[in-house]
Parts: sequence; structure tokens; C-alpha cells
Amino acid sequence: MSEFDLIRRYFTRPTPNTNLGVGDDAALMTVSPGMELAVSTDMLVGGTHFYLDTDPRQLGHKTLAVNLSDLAAMGAQPRWATLSLSLPQAHDDWLQAFSEGFFALANAHGVELVGGDTTRGPLNLCVTIMGEVPQGQALRRSGAQVGDDIWVSGVLGEAALGLAQLQDRVQLPESERQTCLAALQQPQPRVALGLALRDFAHSAIDISDGLLADLKHILDSSGVAAELRYERLPKCSFLTASGVEMAVLAQDCVLSGGDDYELCFTAPLARREQIMALAAPLHLPLTRVGKIVSGQGCKLRAADGSVMKVEKEGYDHFA
Repeated sequence: MSEFDLIRRYFTRPTPNTNLGVGDDAALMTVSPGMELAVSTDMLVGGTHFYLDTDPRQLGHKTLAVNLSDLAAMGAQPRWATLSLSLPQAHDDWLQAFSEGFFALANAHGVELVGGDTTRGPLNLCVTIMGEVPQGQALRRSGAQVGDDIWVSGVLGEAALGLAQLQDRVQLPESERQTCLAALQQPQPRVALGLALRDFAHSAIDISDGLLADLKHILDSSGVAAELRYERLPKCSFLTASGVEMAVLAQDCVLSGGDDYELCFTAPLARREQIMALAAPLHLPLTRVGKIVSGQGCKLRAADGSVMKVEKEGYDHFA
């Protein structure tokens, strides 16, 4: 199978909202009037971001999901994507499953694949995602204000716990195992939440490298500090079990584990009721976990108000 046969067979779909899609030297799109174009790129490298034997359908989903999560954090409506693949070999079964996972999520969010590239090499998956947001309404990292509440969506630490299961660092009961592996391998981008937050939030970021590491980007960009309450952070039941070893694991997964792809955002106190009202229609827990204060850095407080020591803030490829 040639490179162009591969593209035609697995990655060419109708693009009714695109002026010119796959098949030319470049795609042509028209941004809607009054909109800004939001663009983000993420790369998943085999052996670094995922195991090489990961189910290809799940991998197709995650390849797009991590990019959709970036647009969610900006409050942008996804529209178009490009996909570049480095493949050791062109296996029909693998490509069929991967493309099915990719397009199932793309269709769910109205994303059209408009181009990309393929080459032979180590397994490497790269998506550039494009979306629209009304001019001046994008959520940014730089908008947090002193007095803002700090919120997170969903449950933290499940993906890190799923990775710990795969690495035999923990043995989860069956019910928790399936939930945590799904969080790791098929994250659900919070696009609908991001769109809703344009009316309420001052700042936002998606949690990919760990809560503390990603919140720090908001703090640095906004020139503010934060206080978090550890007991408020939403955790799965397995991580709330008693015992010193479990407590250490819980802190590692919830604070710095990464791969959550939930949203962390800040909003004024006056918006609390409106934000809480979003939870039910979105079928998504929204938890107020701290506040923005003046100064620098982030203090993590225990239930008694004491400041907790944190050993690791999050993932860094070059640390």
C-alpha cells in the first residue's frame, strides 16, 4: 500500500464545511465572521506518551482528544484538524482501528480532517487542531484575578492511577481498574464546559501535566498566587483509603500525575451559583478547590490549615 493509498483509504472523509480538504498542497478554510482562529498542536510519541501495544482504536481517540482539550481550555469551538503520522509499517487492521477511533471523536465534535502527512519511522502521532472563538472572548491563562475561586472539572488522578496499574505499581479492584484505564486511554475533552465558561471564567487551562504544574502556568501568566485545599480536590474512592502509602500515592496522582485532561479555571465569587448550575446539564462534577491570592506560588493546605509539603509538581519532558 502506497502513502497515497493509505491516505485515501483511511483518512479521507467528506469535509462539507471546508473550502478545500485533503488532496491538494494545502487546505482552504473560511473563518466565520466575528471569530478568531484558535490553533494548537500536540504530539504523541510511542514509548513516551503511550505504550506501543496500546489498542489502536483507543489511541486514535486520544490522539485527537488531547488536542480538543486545548481548545476546550480556550473556550473555542473545534472546526478543523490536520494529522501527521510516522508509522513503522502500514498494517491494515491497525490503521482501520486507529482511524475509526479518531473519526468517532471527530464526528462527535464536528471536526473535519483537512490534511496532514505520513512517513515511515518510529510511531509518532501529531495533530494540529483549529477552532473558532468570538473575538476577544477566548479564555486565557493570563486573566486570573485576586479573589477568584479556583475550580476543577471531573475527578483528578484517575489517569495516573491507570498508568500505575499498567506499570504494576498498584493493583486496583475491577471497578476502579476499568474506570482509571479509560481515563488514561480515552480521555473526554471538556469542550462543552469550555464553551460555557466563556461567560463566567477569568482564566483556564487543561490539566495535562498535573494540577500543580498546570495551575502554575495560570499563576505565572496572571502575576498572582494561589491557595488550594487538599481535602477539596476531587479524588476517586480508591485514593481516599486510609494508610500512609495510599496517602502518598493519592498526592502523587492527584497533584502531579498528569493526563487528566480536565479543566482548571478561575472565576469570580459572584459566579459560583451559575458555575454550579453547569454541572447537571453537562453531567460533570465541578469542584471549587481554592482561591487566587496576591503574591507568588501556590500553597497547598491540609484540612487543619497547615501548609503541606509537595515533592513533585508535575511532568516535564526535559527535567
